[in-house]
Amino acid sequence: MPRSTLLTIVAVVAVAAIAGCSSTQVTRVPVEETIDLSGRWNDTDSQQAAQALVDQSMATPWVDDYMMKRGEKPTVIVGTLRNKTPEHIAVKTLVADLERSFINSGRVTVVASAEEREELRGERDDQQRFASEATAKAWGLEQGADYMLIGEINSQFDDEDGKEVKFYQVDSYLVDLETNVKVWTGFTKIKKFVGRSKYKP
Repeated sequence: MPRSTLLTIVAVVAVAAIAGCSSTQVTRVPVEETIDLSGRWNDTDSQQAAQALVDQSMATPWVDDYMMKRGEKPTVIVGTLRNKTPEHIAVKTLVADLERSFINSGRVTVVASAEEREELRGERDDQQRFASEATAKAWGLEQGADYMLIGEINSQFDDEDGKEVKFYQVDSYLVDLETNVKVWTGFTKIKKFVGRSKYKP
């Protein structure tokens, strides 16, 4: 048997043996459990940042000032949160977490985003043509927001000798949609130390 053929057979057998020995183990864990494998921004960071920001905003006078003046809860829309970090961050998840925290506070009303409104208007348009007159939802009755939350995510990374410090800061601003006045500004910080062991052959 030619030497090249023999080497090919040995290589194939070796690869098959390695493949046969390798396995993937998946373990289901509680969704509330914090798991941080890489140190990158994750779902726990999103939830903690959203809750911290909403708690800060609810502790300032703008809500009570509005309710005393108008006699009703203010209406908030969560706008754009810009990712200024080099990482991919699921910003929509942070937006959803902020909306959830605002709603759960019970102190404000939250309205749909621009993207969501387009879908809702499409459904409303269909109802005008296909739904019964008694059940079709009317145009022009949407609730306008009083305030928009906007903000950005920034980061700083420092690493040396297989160790890294990751710092994230989420800044947000609540703006009066009629006057452009910022009625509240806040921020929250997340700092992580990531230690990586060096490979030793």
